[in-house]
Amino acid sequence: MNKKIDQQSADNIRALAVAMVEKANSGHPGGPMGGADFMHILYSEFFNYDPSDMAWPFRDRFFMDAGHLSTLMYSQYYLLGNYAKDDIANFRQWGSITPGHPEVDVMRGIENTSGPLGQGHTMGVGAAIAAKFLQARFGDWMNHKIYGFISDGGIQEEISQGAGRIAGHLGLNNFIMFFDSNDIQLSTSTDEVTSEDTEMKYRAWGWNVLTIDGHDHDEIRKALTDANNETEKPTLIIGKTIMGKGAVAADGSPFEGYCELHGQPIGHTGADYEKTLLNLGADPEKPFDVFEEVNEFYKKLIADKTAKASKRKADISAWRKDNEELADKLDFFLSGKLPDLDFESIEHKAGLATRVASSNVLAYLAENVENMIVSSADLSNSDKTDGFLKKSSALQKGDFSGSFLQAGVAELTMACIANGIALHGGIIPVVATFFVFSDYMKPAIRLSGIQELPVKYVWTHDAFRVGEDGPTHQPIEQEAQIRLLEKLKNHSGKNSFLAMRPSDSVETSVAWKMALENTNSPSGLILSRQGIKDVPAQSKSRFKEALAAQRGGYLVKEVESPDVVLIANGSEVSTLVAAAEILENQNGLKVNIASIISEGVFRQQSKEYQNSVIPKNKPLFGLTAGLPVNLEGLVGDNGKVYGVDHFGYSAPATVLDEKFGFTGQKVSQQVLEYLNESVLAN
Repeated sequence: MNKKIDQQSADNIRALAVAMVEKANSGHPGGPMGGADFMHILYSEFFNYDPSDMAWPFRDRFFMDAGHLSTLMYSQYYLLGNYAKDDIANFRQWGSITPGHPEVDVMRGIENTSGPLGQGHTMGVGAAIAAKFLQARFGDWMNHKIYGFISDGGIQEEISQGAGRIAGHLGLNNFIMFFDSNDIQLSTSTDEVTSEDTEMKYRAWGWNVLTIDGHDHDEIRKALTDANNETEKPTLIIGKTIMGKGAVAADGSPFEGYCELHGQPIGHTGADYEKTLLNLGADPEKPFDVFEEVNEFYKKLIADKTAKASKRKADISAWRKDNEELADKLDFFLSGKLPDLDFESIEHKAGLATRVASSNVLAYLAENVENMIVSSADLSNSDKTDGFLKKSSALQKGDFSGSFLQAGVAELTMACIANGIALHGGIIPVVATFFVFSDYMKPAIRLSGIQELPVKYVWTHDAFRVGEDGPTHQPIEQEAQIRLLEKLKNHSGKNSFLAMRPSDSVETSVAWKMALENTNSPSGLILSRQGIKDVPAQSKSRFKEALAAQRGGYLVKEVESPDVVLIANGSEVSTLVAAAEILENQNGLKVNIASIISEGVFRQQSKEYQNSVIPKNKPLFGLTAGLPVNLEGLVGDNGKVYGVDHFGYSAPATVLDEKFGFTGQKVSQQVLEYLNESVLAN
């Protein structure tokens, strides 16, 4: 312990954060100035990782919630050698690796993309669950910690309730979160928006809560020691800090604790930029330099941490020699690979709802994929993830031998936790709810896409055929929203999401195959509540035919020189089959039917293949239980889409099919009207 170097290090972090924001003329300097003391003590004395092997699976992890405090992380990691001076100087600039909010970059210490408040620490809860899951299977030596950092805004964001409840309920003693409590947020002081007792709230959720002076290094040190020794509960360290700690005015007087220091360069406030740097011990002419003594301290620190990690790795190697079978299994989990799976062997009864077919697949996966955590928002018996639960058990405080997370009614929290599980690595996360409630999950789905995480989303009750539940439970616009993500590219240049709506049980098996094999982006299965007539096989094996769905779309019914091509996905495909029978038997037409399970994948195929399924020189008719835009891009300007352009109504599904025009008879009439209009137009 060296009080002088500790203070210099914290002040160096402050000065760097101030300089980064000032040069960029954009950012949030006040919070990093307040949180600098905690960050230095955490990383210098408690945080276990290998500076020479940043992706070491058994490292501690730090999850930032307050993404606007990115300069706090960049400054700390600069001292640790993860960034160069030019990286720090180019904060928020084009092509910079120090963007305005942290973007996942494990090799530089950034474990998660953060910015939307509340999601960062919730992902940390997910990582803590993942660590407990692996520890239960491979031994208590897997005892790394997950640290979180949250601000007043994150504490207020509603998702924090879900994260706090679940972490406390599960007794995640491996999760330690620092609350930078400076009583200031972007536009007000906190007393203008809340009067809650945060300490009592977290205690009620089952947390260990410690309140300290967030600038007193001894108090920080003791709190982190106590938190690391906690065996039953997650720990919240409430650090009372000062916004803009160290800032001074032009006359040298303190200028701290003001709201205006939160979200703009301090040179735009009552504080003075150069005087503040001088007050912190920095040279205004060289604001991005590391202080000489701090530099020497951190060089030794990096060497010490590398040596400590090396000793830890030697201990793990000894465990591997004594537990070769377990070690091989652990390596397999961490590889992200799948075991050999035989989806064709999964049996389905005739005419199942695709949610029930999915349940059959999940039951198979429960017995064949050991590193999967499935979660449901209090709907497992309705979204049919209970097929997995019946072959496993729920995760519980003190017992993480199961594989099912009962999240309760908390769709957004559940999805964020899944992102954290995926970020930790070694486990495949699956989350489920009704499709209409994907609305609640959207912020987390978006971060799944941005971070390129292979989270699997299971959405059931896919259309107005939810029936008696009424318009609140009947998705109309949701498919259009989700499929927009298939059109949106991630930073790797690939589709940011894989959305699949299978037409029957066999296609559901194939959809699960596609989801599990998709390891570079999130996947979603959109499944029916009601039973669906199976698509007739054109050969001996419906499964082998359905494997063509892996190309995004294929013909489930094909004839030579068709008069019209009918296009749909999901349960509407069977409606088209019924309509085609009428058109062929009563009207003498030749009909092809295309099932387009994923337009995003279909668009990646060659133009020749796309044209073989949906020829541009033929009349094209699309049927969708959602907004017509779902299929308009596939049928083109000369085609027609029959869809729903209004909210649903409360009535039995069969009545709604009849009223909305989704029967074989009514669709055949729609097709004939379209063909007649096309003839007249020509």
